[in-house]
Formats: sequence, structure tokens, C-alpha cells
Amino acid sequence: MSSRGIKDKVAIVGMGCTRFGERWDASTSDLVIDAAADAFASAGVEQPEIDAFWLGTMNSGFSGMTLSTALKIDYKPVTRVENFCATGSEAFRNACYAVASGAYDMVMALGVEKLKDSGYSGLTRANPPSDGTATTLTAPARFSLLAPAYQAKYDVSRADFKRAMTRVAWKNHYNGARNERAQFRSEVAEETIAAAAPVAGDLGVFDCSGVSDGAAAAIIVRAEDAYRFTDRPLFIKALAFAAGPGTGTFDPDYDYTTFEEVVRSAQDAYAQAGIESAADDLMMAEVHDCFTPTELVLMEDLGFSARGQAWQDTLNSRFTLTGDLPVNTDGGLKSFGHPIGASGLRMLFECWLQLRGEAPPERQVRHRGKRYGLTHNLGGGPGECVSFVSVVGPEPG
Repeated sequence: MSSRGIKDKVAIVGMGCTRFGERWDASTSDLVIDAAADAFASAGVEQPEIDAFWLGTMNSGFSGMTLSTALKIDYKPVTRVENFCATGSEAFRNACYAVASGAYDMVMALGVEKLKDSGYSGLTRANPPSDGTATTLTAPARFSLLAPAYQAKYDVSRADFKRAMTRVAWKNHYNGARNERAQFRSEVAEETIAAAAPVAGDLGVFDCSGVSDGAAAAIIVRAEDAYRFTDRPLFIKALAFAAGPGTGTFDPDYDYTTFEEVVRSAQDAYAQAGIESAADDLMMAEVHDCFTPTELVLMEDLGFSARGQAWQDTLNSRFTLTGDLPVNTDGGLKSFGHPIGASGLRMLFECWLQLRGEAPPERQVRHRGKRYGLTHNLGGGPGECVSFVSVVGPEPG
């Protein structure tokens, strides 16, 4: 059963996104200020017009004051949320529902993370006490299990699947090379990707997303008010979130070829938006490519490819800028890195550009009669994760 949803009840009227990367030149507050300022300018509003704020951050602040002190907010409510790697998406989801409920007229969702200052390469967190069943594998090791599992289930050779993983990295770096906000802005030859130093299993250096700092923000209003602020708002068609039971790592029936949380959240989102075929209705999609085999599995969980076919669709260029369904047109996590609180809103920022026809010409996707953009944000690992899917469109109805 799908959520009732809030289709066409709220709209995005302004967005901002900083440059992602090793931002030694900027503090958390600097990134918050820059993303918010761009969003205010985009919507043509002043900060006092915002009724409430939702902040997504994992470890760059532990209360709403992370945002209120940076922006010098005059005693407005600021809600700080965290939901692992889907933290930015969670801030956006909650902000949208607050407007849809009628509680506020105009709100801001902002995600920010400064990972580089932590001194760690990867996620910075302390594991809570557990019953001993929690996996102790690193993230690359956990996601590397997808590759041999997929190969065994669908009778794909190791060499062919490695070529598909390499093509994912090549595609996303190609797109990121054309994005001024990306952390990595160079094309990388497939030969270089395939020959890179190993990290875990068949994952090499270029199969893993980077570590970066960044921030992104969105301003949200009721749909009936949207055209007061811009002639090209984005209307929310679906917001779906699923948290799994976390049993996959010790469930003998889990085969590491799917994320059930992604399947469920995608089904919910499509029902909310009235989408019968993702391939027919989606103009583009931004997905959580934390590792290259993750993107391949997501293509099937999101319904972009038939089961066992994503590796071939990838090699056949179906998901490139000129393909049937362009995926990660901004470069994805592979080119941006993954500042936890910011990634989900960064994905929405790319939809904002693409659906409004404002992406740089060299990576602007043709509409071809398709109406929607999709974002997907994953938090956790295979068999134990949370999943967010949004669908947005440039017109109501």
C-alpha cells in the first residue's frame, strides 16, 4: 500500500548548491551561508520571509543552532534531522510535509557536511551498542559483495560485470567533468579505471565515491503560491521513504542482488506520482552511486532495467546523457563525493537545473516528452538500509 502522498501540494521555488570538494577554504557556517544565499536569490526572497528551517547534517552539528548561528536567524524554528546517508533527503521530506500540512507558508531545507575536517576518510560516527550481529566490514567491503552475487545469480562473467562497473565510473566522471560544482572535474579513461588499485573485492579506487564537503538548499511553498516567486517552479509529485528491518546480513535468504528498501520506496513513489513506467515518464534520474555496483543494482530496483539486464543496459549506453534514461547527469557521488547531509539536496538541485532547462548545454538532457525527474538516496548497506525516492515535475497535474 502506498502513502497518500502530497502530489502537487507543494513546490520548490528556489535552490542553491555550493561547490563540493576539499573545502579547506570554508567552514560549516560558510557553506550554510553560501547555499542559503543562492537559494534566497534564486527564489527572489529575503531570509526573514522563511517561516521555518530543516537542517540535515550527520556530524557537522548537533542541533538547529548549526544553522541559526550561521544565518543569524531571528528566533525561528530550526529542526535538525539525521538519517544516515539519506540525511539531506530527510530534511527535504520533512520540510515539504510541514508546508503541505498548512503549518507554514514558506520553509527552507538545507543539508551540509564537512567531512574533510574530521581527519577521517569516510563516514565519521561512533557505532552504538548492539547485540553483536552488526557487521564490522568497511563500506567498500560490504558493497563489493554485490558484484560476485550478481554474477552468480544472473550468470554474468566477472570480466563483463567489471566492464559494466567501469562504464558506470566512466559515465559519471564524464558528466562531472562538465559540472563546475563537482569535486572531480576530469574525464577518466576506462583503461585507467579498470587498472586502478584495488580497494575491496573487485572494487578499485574509481569504483568508490569520494570524501568531500558541501551544502545545498531548497525553498518550498504551497503549490498555489509557487508562481508568485518563479515562472518555473518544480512541483513535488512523490516523496517516499522506507526503512528496512536490518536483517539482511544474517538472513540466509538474502542474496545481495537487491535492496528491498529501494524496491519498496520506488513502488511507493511511483504510486504517489501516478507513474506506470519509469522509462516512459522519467526525463532523468539522480541515484546513490556510492559504489559502481550499487548503481547497477539500483537500475533494476528502481525499475529502469529488467532483472539481470542492468549491466548490459549500462554497456549499451542507455544511461548516458544521450541515452534513453540519463542517470547521474551531474556526475553523481562519483564526481561530487558524498558529504552526508548535502547529497540528497544536491541531487534535487540537478533536477532543478535539468527540468528548468538551465543545465550547461554540454550536459542538458533533452525532454523528449518526458515529464519528471527522480532522486534516490540510500543510507546503510546491503540488507540493512533506508531508502528515499522523490519525483518532481515542472508542471502541476
